[in-house]
Amino acid sequence: MHKFLRTIGFSLYEKDRDIDKLLDRLCEDLSDMRRIQIDEEANLCEIRREVAPGMGIAIYGEMDRDGKFQRMYYYPYLKSSDITSEVSCSIQRHTERETYAGLLDEYKVGISLIFYIDNSFECRERIIDHHSMDTSYSCLTGLAVSGKVLLPIQKSDIQREKARVAAKDRNNLLEAAKNGDEDAMETLTIEDIDLYSQASRRVMKEDLYSIIDSCFMPCGVECDQYSVIGEIIKIDEMKNQITEEEVYDFTLECSDLIFHVGIAKKDLTGTPEIGRRFKGQIWMQGTVKFKESEE
Repeated sequence: MHKFLRTIGFSLYEKDRDIDKLLDRLCEDLSDMRRIQIDEEANLCEIRREVAPGMGIAIYGEMDRDGKFQRMYYYPYLKSSDITSEVSCSIQRHTERETYAGLLDEYKVGISLIFYIDNSFECRERIIDHHSMDTSYSCLTGLAVSGKVLLPIQKSDIQREKARVAAKDRNNLLEAAKNGDEDAMETLTIEDIDLYSQASRRVMKEDLYSIIDSCFMPCGVECDQYSVIGEIIKIDEMKNQITEEEVYDFTLECSDLIFHVGIAKKDLTGTPEIGRRFKGQIWMQGTVKFKESEE
C-alpha cells in the first residue's frame, strides 16, 4: 500500500487485496491510456484516474503481446497550476523504476529541493525524442498523512515589509556566495551566528512556534519528504468521488515559496483559516514545465 493513499481520501483501503481490487477497477477502461515504446520489447503505459479535480491515482505498467495491461506500480497525486519556482530544475531518473526526481537549487529555502516528478511520462517521451530537458518553472505540491493548524504570528505591515526586504537581500548574498564572493560568505556567516544567538536567547522565554514563522526542512531518510510550517493563503475543499471522504487543498506560503498541500480532513488537527499556519510532514511532488524547442 502507498502510504499517502489516505491523503486523497482512501483511508479505509488498508489491505493489499482491497487496493488491488480498486486498481483493477480503475484499469477496466483503457481508452485514455498513454503508451510509449522504449525499445523493441519494452513499453511504458500510463493511466490516470481523477477522484476529484486535480487529484487522483497514476498507474504505470506495460502492455503485453496479448494486448493485456500489466500493472507495475502506482502513486497518488495532487496537481497545481501555481508556479512555485522559476529556478532551472535538474532531472534524474530513479534507479528502480521509470520515475524521475527533480532538484531545485532554490535560494529562498537555503537547501536543494528534491521532489518526485509527476509528469515523468513526459520526461521519458522527451528523452526518447532527444528533446531538451531544460525547464521554465516548477509547480510543487505536497501530500500529508497528518498535520496541525497553528495560530499565526502577529505582525504589522512594516514588519512584513522588512522581512521581505531582508529575505531578498539574503537571496542576493547566497547567489553571490555561490559564485565565489568571499565578502558575501563572510556576511552570511556573521548573520547566521547572530541569528543563532538571538534564537537561543528567545527560546528561553518564548514558545518555539512564536519564533519560527515558517520552515522547510528535510525529514526522515527519504530525500523528497519535508517537515514544513507555512501560512495558509487559500483553502479548497474536495471530495473523493469513490469514498466520499473530504480532502483539504491548502495553498501555503513558506519561505517565500507558494505550493499546495493536500490532507484528508479527518487527519488534520485544528480549524484551518486563511492567515493561520499549517504544520506537517509532506511528500513533495510536482510538475515541471519544459522550455519549447527553438525552431
